Amino acid sequence: MDFAFSEEQTQLRDALRRYLSQQYTFEARKKIIHGSGTSDAAWTGLAELGLMGVPVPEPYGGFSGTGVDMLVVMEELGRGLVVEPYFATAVMGAAFIKHGGSDAHKTALLPNVADGSLKLACALTEKQSRHELHNVMLSGTAQGNDARRSAAPDNGFSLNGSKTVVLHGAQADKLIVSARTSGAARDKSGITVFVVDKAAAGVTVHDYRTIDGMRAADVTLVNVGVGRDAVLGKVDEGYALIERVAQVGVAALCAEAVGCMAAINEQTIEYLKTRKQFGVVIGKFQSLQHRAAEMFMEFEQARSLAYLASVKVDSADAGERARAIHAAKVRAGRAIRFVGQSAIQMHGGMGMTDELAVSHFFKRISMIEATLGDTDHHLAAFAALGSVQENTTAQAAALTA
Repeated sequence: MDFAFSEEQTQLRDALRRYLSQQYTFEARKKIIHGSGTSDAAWTGLAELGLMGVPVPEPYGGFSGTGVDMLVVMEELGRGLVVEPYFATAVMGAAFIKHGGSDAHKTALLPNVADGSLKLACALTEKQSRHELHNVMLSGTAQGNDARRSAAPDNGFSLNGSKTVVLHGAQADKLIVSARTSGAARDKSGITVFVVDKAAAGVTVHDYRTIDGMRAADVTLVNVGVGRDAVLGKVDEGYALIERVAQVGVAALCAEAVGCMAAINEQTIEYLKTRKQFGVVIGKFQSLQHRAAEMFMEFEQARSLAYLASVKVDSADAGERARAIHAAKVRAGRAIRFVGQSAIQMHGGMGMTDELAVSHFFKRISMIEATLGDTDHHLAAFAALGSVQENTTAQAAALTA
């Protein structure tokens, strides 16, 4: 199988890596983190490179990029430890509009995503939900009684509730919010997805910095009125859309983790070549050589499955797509733990300090492991897919016996 990138993908990768090495250095990133948390100049630079338009369809000003194109971008953003709201906007936000938006949504929003003038954030998790994106208690109450709703389908909804750890929620212009419009808290049916203006009356956003230098927010909605035109997809059937977009997000996170781990391995090898102990560089010690080799193998396995996920994330076969996504997140999670902890150990006390980039990489990959489902969550989901397939096969065999 040919794993080589196309000429265009290679050019995009090289241009982005060059930009980040020159304009988004480790010291520049630290100033951003301890300042406003994001950089308008960096966001403009990424937009000028065309990154925002990569996942946007061509009719709406983008490049109709594939999952592999997004892998190229996310891998470099991971290598550069970029803290800008690219994942929230161009990965998750754009995917919601692309997969669930009406023509009006796409025409109004996607061109602004592509040129960098619109930032999005996805408010999907609540304090009780953990990794269950169908565990939704924020309510979306239809306005008027059933007779009025049928007679006047333009009647909207009133949103009430809270969302937690909304990545770059305070930096967004619009929020994509999941709400419970019918059913019980953990039902997969009865969920509706809305586009909400962050500046709308009744929306309160509490911004804070996460341990990896990113920004997140807790969002509270009190009697926030939205029209029917704010619905993405179908009323009460939003979970399938959420699940589809989450797969796009997981594939992108695995690619970002690969970029982070590549940088960690490079920096660890360089440290082993320069740090001296007992009069010799510590890279001469066989035990550390073995550990470095194991780090490389873990990284390569994670990269292989991340590449597979980037190919399968566009697949029309839902089962094939889900298996590749879950497997990639499990493999990435295991590699994250081994590579990150090993790098810290081989750097010694210096590995824990704010001065060395390796500590920042370790924080970021630790957060990636927990985002959109941790390793155990995806392992259980992968196992469940196997059970479903086995049951389906057994039923088919029984019917033909």
